[in-house]
Amino acid sequence: MRRIGLSLGSAVLALGLAAGGAAAQEPQVTRHVLPNGMTVLVRESPAVPAVAVSLQVRAGSRFETETTAGITNFLHRAMLRGTAKRTAEQFATSYEDIGGTLDAGGEVEAAEVRGQTLARNWETLLALIAEAALEPALEQEEIERERRLLLGQIKSRADAPFSFTFDAVLRDLYGPHPYGRHYLGHKESIERLTRDELRAHYRAIYRPERMVLAVSGQVERGRVIKVAERLFGRMARSAPHAEDALAVPEPAGERRIIERRAQQAQILVGYIGPGLSDSLYPAVRVLAATLGGGMAGRLFVELRDRRGLAYSTGVVVPPFRTGPAFFVAYLGTAPANAAAAEAGVLHELERARAAPVTAEELARAKAYVRGQLSMDRRTNARQAWYLAFFEVVGAGWDFPERYARAIEVVTAADVARAAERYLTRPTVVVLQPTTQR
Repeated sequence: MRRIGLSLGSAVLALGLAAGGAAAQEPQVTRHVLPNGMTVLVRESPAVPAVAVSLQVRAGSRFETETTAGITNFLHRAMLRGTAKRTAEQFATSYEDIGGTLDAGGEVEAAEVRGQTLARNWETLLALIAEAALEPALEQEEIERERRLLLGQIKSRADAPFSFTFDAVLRDLYGPHPYGRHYLGHKESIERLTRDELRAHYRAIYRPERMVLAVSGQVERGRVIKVAERLFGRMARSAPHAEDALAVPEPAGERRIIERRAQQAQILVGYIGPGLSDSLYPAVRVLAATLGGGMAGRLFVELRDRRGLAYSTGVVVPPFRTGPAFFVAYLGTAPANAAAAEAGVLHELERARAAPVTAEELARAKAYVRGQLSMDRRTNARQAWYLAFFEVVGAGWDFPERYARAIEVVTAADVARAAERYLTRPTVVVLQPTTQR
């Protein structure tokens, strides 16, 4: 897999990242590639007698079309509904009997089968994950059960004012680009997808060179690698896979009003930002924290505390994207305040381009970003996810450590350059409540 680099383009950062890359080779993480091309990562953590497993495959909504929207998540949900050896009920009982959990799903950049259990049962858990991943039954009756659940989730998302508006601004931002679609897909595609299409999608993506297995917890690395070779080694090596490059979307910078029944007005202002490999990626994350990172962010302080215009406000950026990621400022307010609140949000975003961050703002924002990263990696489950995800997308399992070091050396000038480059031509979607039925 191609490895994604990360730098801010300055000599100081280049040195920092070089040092970070070396320091990130933590001794408790072992990387091993099976003969068939599948990667295995083991993080030995003896502190707690528990183990988490994340098996990820390079697939997701980033690779889907309007016709197949949601197929990866649909497939992975259906994969847990029975295998060639067990019915859905028998399979669920098998991991519950060892005090474990098992789940699966597809998102934007990757799809996952994951589980947790006590350390003494990790081999049984890993065998069950391999069974789900390599021998899914995909029976028609179980597919239909999962289809009904997914259609319910899609409806619930459309019924919630914020998520409805958020999905609308992403569609306006990205246009036909796959990042503009939620990984759940849409009603029409989920209703239309057939069992044969799910099975064909499974065969297309479950290839060893597209897969990464990460195990974190009280385990011994040599034993994990041996068991992984036994369980997954029978998969045949396939031809190298090259990802198709996606064109960078060019938002029109338009404004749209949506009228529907709701208690609050929702104001969302979106931009297209950088992906993981962009030189200003860390600076954009710091910029987002400066504006919307908690109660000290500019949006909260100015629009909620000082002016009383917001019930809620902040900035949403996706956790990690290899391609152009969104940057969305949001505000929920009383319908009567919608015009003033929209003007206030746009003013603060423009001020981010005109008024450099102070030393205090910079330090707080950097601490906020680093803190979020650290807090999200507290458990074995999240550690396993991070290892597998960054390896499967090509960034390398040690990306979080390099990223944290890159955040450390972000300067006010870097943040100013990020604001100047990316906070242009805003796409605005306003949900205006109406009393009409």
